[in-house]
Order: sequence, then C-alpha cells, then structure tokens
Amino acid sequence: MAASVMKMKTPAPVTASRIGAPKVTPVVRCKAAATEAGSGTLSLKRNENFGKLVAGYLFPEIAKRRRAHQEAHPDAKIISLGIGDTTEPLPPTITKALTDAAAGLGTRQGYSGYGSEQGPPALRDGIAKTFYNGMVAGEEVFVSDGSKCDIGRLQWIFGADTTVAVQDPSYPVYVDSSVMLGRTGHHNGSQFDGVTYMPCTAENNFFPDLSKTPRTDVMFICSPNNPTGAAATRQQLTELVAFAKKNGSVIVYDAAYALYISNPDCPKSIYEIPGAHEVAIETCSFSKYAGFTGVRLGWTVVPKALKFSDGTPVWNDWNRVMSTIFNGSSNIVQAGGLACLSGEGYKEMMDMVQFYKENATILRNAFLEMGFTVYGGTDAPYVWVGFPGKKSWDVFADILANCDIVTTPGSGFGPAGEGFVRASAFGSRENVLEAVERFKKAFGNK
Repeated sequence: MAASVMKMKTPAPVTASRIGAPKVTPVVRCKAAATEAGSGTLSLKRNENFGKLVAGYLFPEIAKRRRAHQEAHPDAKIISLGIGDTTEPLPPTITKALTDAAAGLGTRQGYSGYGSEQGPPALRDGIAKTFYNGMVAGEEVFVSDGSKCDIGRLQWIFGADTTVAVQDPSYPVYVDSSVMLGRTGHHNGSQFDGVTYMPCTAENNFFPDLSKTPRTDVMFICSPNNPTGAAATRQQLTELVAFAKKNGSVIVYDAAYALYISNPDCPKSIYEIPGAHEVAIETCSFSKYAGFTGVRLGWTVVPKALKFSDGTPVWNDWNRVMSTIFNGSSNIVQAGGLACLSGEGYKEMMDMVQFYKENATILRNAFLEMGFTVYGGTDAPYVWVGFPGKKSWDVFADILANCDIVTTPGSGFGPAGEGFVRASAFGSRENVLEAVERFKKAFGNK
C-alpha cells in the first residue's frame, strides 16, 4: 500500500506567513545595526523571538524559588516532588557496563573516538527489537542524548511558518522551542498567539477533542502525558492517526514514560496503530527507565514511510540534522544502553520502573484519602492533584511554606493546568513516605 504524504512542505530558506495566521518570524532574525551609545557591546541585534519568552523556563524558576525558601529556612529538610529527576542508584549490570566502557578507553584495544551520529547498529537494532518488537527497523532509530534534546532538534526540520498544536497542559519544551524558532506570536497573558492549544481535561479524559481541533502542520502528543499522567487508549490513538492522515499532519509522539503503562488498552508506542508510520515521529529515552537523567541517552524513530508534501522522506532531513549538529551520544553511555537491553539489565531496569510506580501509588492513595481529586499515578510516574478555585503557583507556595515540599504548579504546563499541581514519584521511598506525612499534617482536614 502506498504511503500517505504529509501536506507539509520541505522547509525553504524563506517562507511567507500564512494568510490569516499571526505573523511569524523567520528562523534567524539577527541583523547588524548601529549600536546606541552605552546600550550594548555589539551591533548584532538580538533574536527577537527570545524576547517573546516573557517568563523563565518552568523548572529553573522552581529551582530558584526552592533556593530562596532554603535560604530563608536553612534548617528545613526540603523534599522535592517537583522536577521529574530520578533518585535511585543505577542497577549493577548497567553500572558495570558503564565502568567497563570507561576503563576500556584507557587501553589501546578499548579506545574509540568519533562514532556514528545515528548510533551504533547494535544499539539501534536492539532498541527496535526490545521496545518495538519489529514494528520499526533499526535504521529508523536515531540514538541521541535524550528526548528533550531531540524535540528541540526536530524543530529544525520544519519551516518557520509551520503551524503547531500542543496538548494543554503539556511539557513546556514543545511550546518554548516553537517560540524560539519563530513559529508563534507573542504571549497574551495566558498563552502564545499562533499556537493551537488542545485542552486535555477530566471532561475529555485528558485527550484532545479532535472534532474541535483545527488542522496544524505539527501535533505534539505525549503519552503517558506529562503532567496529567493520563495514558492514551488504543481508540484515542487510532482516531488521532486518522485525523493526522486526513490533514496531512505529522504527530511528534513523546513516549518517554511508556514503560510505566500497565493498562493493556493503552499502547506503549504509536506504531501499534495501523498507518502511524506514515504520519508519526516517536521520541523516547532511558532517563526514566534506567535512571539516565544525568547519564543522557535516548532515541527518536523516524519511519522511512513518512514523507513531506514533495515526496522527500523526513528521514533524510532528520539524518542531515543529526549529522550536522550532533556527534552522537557518548560511547560510554551507549555501552550502558546496550546493557539495559540485555536480559539481566532489562530486568533491573523494569524493577526500577516498578519502584517508582509504587511511589506513585503511595502518593495517589494519600491524596485520595485526604479527599482531593486526583488523576494519574497508575500508568505514569506523576500524580495530578486538583485544588479548585486556587492558583497553581499559590498552591505551590503554600505547600513549600507549610510542608517544605517542592511540587510543580500545573499552570506552568499550560492554561488548562491552572488549579492543579503535579507531584512526581521520582524520589527515595523514605522521602515519599515522609512527604505523605507532611501532606496529611497540613492538608489532612481538607
């Protein structure tokens, strides 16, 4: 069967704004200009798109407020349930592979320099076999330093006038990287003009109502969703793929938490859906699987059946991006990735996933016992807790002040996140249990 073709154009150096769409800025708008006396050291004009980012990136802002609280209360033992950063030591099989690879670099026989920008064939084939069971080919897997980095790099293969849709709420990188590349208007106080925000709330089971969603070139979808913890069902993803095929859109599918899915009705990959190879790019990571948040190893799948409107395979352009601005992930880290795919390494990795899932269950049950409305925490390492009538940042501040606990304000993920906070299950068991006791003391009489 012939592959469908996306209606997106192969990016041109300069493109005109869409009629009726907000004026967009080309990818690069740095021009030399006369410098006013005393106003700067350069005659180079700032990329004006960065001026649209009126607030700092969410997680550094949280870290800044945490530091301020610690300085004001130096004896406080702060527990972080905020940024989704793993806390448990790397499993022994994976650690040994990393240390052996590092030691090998100190020998003539074990030394290696530059590797393939796309990743070694053994690792690409191993990822395809282990996580996709043959649904994708090894050459369609591009090994990288993580999903977040790949999401930013993916923006380079789309033109400056590309239209974008994101789940609301969703991971901030989707919007912020679009702003940096000039695909949006200015921030209007609650969201960016020129971005289609697809509300994902309890009323629509945290999945976009596609009957109310206009066509865009790119759709960013995360399942299990960060921050709500909702995993998309097979039926929802089948409708999404059909919607993308009808509109000639590409789905950028963030599956960074797929191994946390327990519900058999929720696919772990978009490629379980027939036709997805023609409309979807999938990105994933070892960060939350094997504790690689600092080690850094991920991958992106670009099927060869996915093509721009002129017939150019998207794979070609992604390969060019990776070959041009990326030198491949660390050869030491790649050895750790291969160990994750071994029999014992995979078991250890899944044990780690199960540990964090148990943390999520503890947090979820605690908030339910206190009478809160709670979502997530079953197929994802995040618990989405409602505080009706309250501003998310106010709730964040109250929890930090009264419990010495860092959470993440829901509004930081988009307008639909207002009134919620996200609690992360990434923490030691001791800290999670201590956090529950503090929550109950402060909010137990809700």
